Amino acid sequence: MSALLQQPGYEEERLQTVSKKLPCREVQAGMLLSLMGQPHQYSYPSIFIYGHQSSGKSHVLNVLLKELELPHATVSFVECVSVALLFEQVLLSFFGCDAASLLPRSPSLSDFVRIYRQQSSQSPAKQTRYIVIEKAELLRDSDANLLPALLRLQELVEDNVTVILLSEIVWDRFRPNTGCFEPLLLHFPDYSKGELQHILAQDRNPSYSDEFYSAYINILLGVFYSVCRDLRELRHLAALNFSKFCEPLAEGKVKETDTHKLWRNIEPHLKKAMQTVYLREVSSLQWEQMQQMEEKENGAVRGLSAHTHVELPYYSKFLLIAAYLASFNPARTDKRFFVKHHGKIKKTNFLKKNEKTSNHLLGPKPFPLDRLLAIFYSVVDSRVAPTASIFSQISSLVTLQLLTQVSHGDQIDAPKYKCAVSMDFICAISRTVNFEIIKYLYDFL
Repeated sequence: MSALLQQPGYEEERLQTVSKKLPCREVQAGMLLSLMGQPHQYSYPSIFIYGHQSSGKSHVLNVLLKELELPHATVSFVECVSVALLFEQVLLSFFGCDAASLLPRSPSLSDFVRIYRQQSSQSPAKQTRYIVIEKAELLRDSDANLLPALLRLQELVEDNVTVILLSEIVWDRFRPNTGCFEPLLLHFPDYSKGELQHILAQDRNPSYSDEFYSAYINILLGVFYSVCRDLRELRHLAALNFSKFCEPLAEGKVKETDTHKLWRNIEPHLKKAMQTVYLREVSSLQWEQMQQMEEKENGAVRGLSAHTHVELPYYSKFLLIAAYLASFNPARTDKRFFVKHHGKIKKTNFLKKNEKTSNHLLGPKPFPLDRLLAIFYSVVDSRVAPTASIFSQISSLVTLQLLTQVSHGDQIDAPKYKCAVSMDFICAISRTVNFEIIKYLYDFL
């Protein structure tokens, strides 16, 4: 493994340490070291590293820079609400707080370049300096001249500095129409199933054997690998469900080699956990408490999935309730449910030949955004101004796949949605806000 990390100018012992800390990423680390070159030589001006989330990009780069003691400044562009924070962090990391204090209140790119050149002339680089920008795809929303300038910063400041951009999207989505300096590209592929098995098996509990924990990881990946390749999420799920996997063993009911019995015990819990993959609103402790509550309760809640316990913001719950009502109630019944003094309207007057089937059997129907908001303002128990926060929560519900946008992308003036949650889920959400949703459903009149 360490042979892949042989690079002139670096101590062999440090490269061995790096190799041990980067399981299944030795090839990418070796390629990155080759691109970086020897520490005292000029490196390439810019490197673009891309790959899906949790593919090891930041981890590999941070281990290399720290273990090899290379001067660097790491900045997440998510935290940079202005370019001033980016400039300040770079100057602070390389030249100290005195250099950062020289920046004006609203610094321009030319201010940053001027101060950097002054400081580098006083403290010339003995090794290549590295500026690492995480979440670099957000650079596309910044000033048009920032990305081209960063790609050729070495030329602008006349210093041995390399800018490394980390992104989840490919370079073709980055390249400005006006053209720019082309960086070196390095792709980090997703971890394979075997690589995930090898990495997760290293987190084993010392109280159990390697074979036992490897069997558990193999079962876990057999369930989750088709829907989740995120190493962080899989590591979280492994830690979350391991105690449940060990319960029969702790009670003396089975042996470590009885894999089939252990699988039958953990299978229902893993299926419940599948419904909350990526929904990290609940912590591991809260998950355990919910599992215990489900085992103790006898009636209604026992039949609900773990997904129904996901905690949402207060107004997001009412937005989801409004979306469910809009999906499963005919539009002309809104007046009956949400307008005062509508008069008595019998259900038989509404029925047509094609509406004798329950709306819940037909499935959710699309609805426009204005109808969703009209129902939301009717059911929420307080006055709410139509602020950007409300609209952002709708987008969050779509991201969480609780709502589905069914209109085309070019229909930005009148988007349409469908509710994607079950009856049990919306009933559980309604109970948390003391809203009796059954009274507002047309099928249950």
